[in-house]
Amino acid sequence: MAENQPSKWRRIPKLSFNSKELSRRMRKVEGATVRHARRFVFRRMDSIREVRRHIILWVLAVGLIIGASGLQLLWYQQSYRTVANANNGTYAEAVLGPVTTLNPIFASTSAEESASYLLFSRLLSYDTSGKLNYDLATSMTISKDQKTYTVTLRPDAKWQDGVYVRAKDVVYTVNVLKNPATRATITGWKDITVTAVNDLTVQFTLPDVYAAFPNALNFLPILPEHILRDVAPSALRENAFSTNPVGSGPFTLRLIQNVDTTTGRSIIHLARNDAYYRGAPKLDRLQLHVYANTEAIIRALKNSEVNATAELSVSDTAKITGDRYVVERKAINAGIYALFNTTVGVMSDKTVRKALQMGTDTAAVRDAVGKNTPEIYLPFITGQVTGDVPSKVAYDKTGAGKLLDQAGWKLEGNVRKKDGNLLRVKVVTTKNNDFEKALSNVVDQWRGLGMTVTTSVVDPSDTSQNVAQNILQPRAYDVLLYQLTIGGDPDVYAYWHSSQASNGFNFSNYSNPIADEALASARTRIEPNIRNAKYITFAKQWMADAPAIGLFQATTQYVRSTSAQAMPDKQVLVSAADRYANVLYWTVGDRLVEQTP
Repeated sequence: MAENQPSKWRRIPKLSFNSKELSRRMRKVEGATVRHARRFVFRRMDSIREVRRHIILWVLAVGLIIGASGLQLLWYQQSYRTVANANNGTYAEAVLGPVTTLNPIFASTSAEESASYLLFSRLLSYDTSGKLNYDLATSMTISKDQKTYTVTLRPDAKWQDGVYVRAKDVVYTVNVLKNPATRATITGWKDITVTAVNDLTVQFTLPDVYAAFPNALNFLPILPEHILRDVAPSALRENAFSTNPVGSGPFTLRLIQNVDTTTGRSIIHLARNDAYYRGAPKLDRLQLHVYANTEAIIRALKNSEVNATAELSVSDTAKITGDRYVVERKAINAGIYALFNTTVGVMSDKTVRKALQMGTDTAAVRDAVGKNTPEIYLPFITGQVTGDVPSKVAYDKTGAGKLLDQAGWKLEGNVRKKDGNLLRVKVVTTKNNDFEKALSNVVDQWRGLGMTVTTSVVDPSDTSQNVAQNILQPRAYDVLLYQLTIGGDPDVYAYWHSSQASNGFNFSNYSNPIADEALASARTRIEPNIRNAKYITFAKQWMADAPAIGLFQATTQYVRSTSAQAMPDKQVLVSAADRYANVLYWTVGDRLVEQTP
């Protein structure tokens, strides 16, 4: 069979090898290679040398074209891109504590108030121009008798658990504040009746006309009725809601981190509320770093623990060095006054008070606090009342001395005496670098008039001192250097009406029937011109009686890192907390974005 035959492919042909033939062929290839090298390389070297300039120029031209093309591409890329503020960052703000509750009706410290503004909503709020505007509310009407305010709510506002905010929540909040068992820090709602007309309409009925009532709606944080309705008012502060609140504001609570229980150092971690009715914030996270004092905040800024703070005095900001931070100083609607206790000692003598009014150089006090410190000399913010307002008393040290002489206080050496007694006053203020600088300057001036002055600085954060109980309520001072918060309306009834003396906020115990009538009448008229005239009458009487001296208008110093964007340059603040008016647009860092050419 064929498969048994030897295959042809198995037959290996016999190969022969001739070394002479191989050497001959190699010499032939070598010769051809040499001839080609001589012909095409060596013989043309001279030609290459002749054209090398052209070759170099050509290479350079090609390089320039390639480089220009690259630059053109880069330039065109930049024209389609721009730097914008980055989204989804984490903003860390330092605030003064302690934090014992996040229920806004119990807020008493700066940290608690800051958390309140970020977690909870209000019916009305101040916008970036300092004007009162709608927040949870969409409209408000006033009855003909000017005692009933009907407020319509937004239909799209939700609690952070998804339940809609309704009129019953407003009713619940006001009724809780009215209940004395609640022990809330928000007061003034006792005589106001609130009714839910329907789910989106609520009515406030006042016992009397009160022109400044809309401003009070800014200080009413709304609580969720569906969560708290079964909690007794007396148990609200201790309820779990105080540490795990549900609000309707731009941020929600993630957690409270206790860093150091000894110093009260903690961090309130907040997250963006994507369902917020005014739109989600640009920030993904906002942290409130709680510190016990301003010294700790200054260290935190230096160590880059935080991005910003609104807690430092003018003096404190001088300690923030370098180019990592921007300091924005803005006036707020509050004034620092030297309040005379008009019912005791030498301060009961109007002539002595007038002498100090004339003999205090408030411009020097403002310079001592810091350059460009705004002036205040009226019992309200400059500009809140216009027209025939009284003029500021001109500084006249000689005239002040004559008034003291007239009151019987004669100079004996460097001090003044009357019937052998020294003209002595005790001045008290609270711990604050700016207040203490103002106190030092005022004391030096008064000693220059021959007065014997003793001073005391008390710390509101020190519970052992209990400023309210030991100093303010008993009026344990001749002069109190203190800040009065005025707000967005010139209604200063609480500070100067005689009904508020002794146990109220009338720390001067000031009483004058003309001033009383003007203050009471002004708050019961909503006509701007009439209110303005009433406040002018009050201001003239107040200046004539000199129950206090306006030293300077309060400011807030907002320190932020250069990478952080917060308040706009022209933002107007009524209070320091109103810096959050545009918190939806706060950012940290930059990013490149494409733009249409």
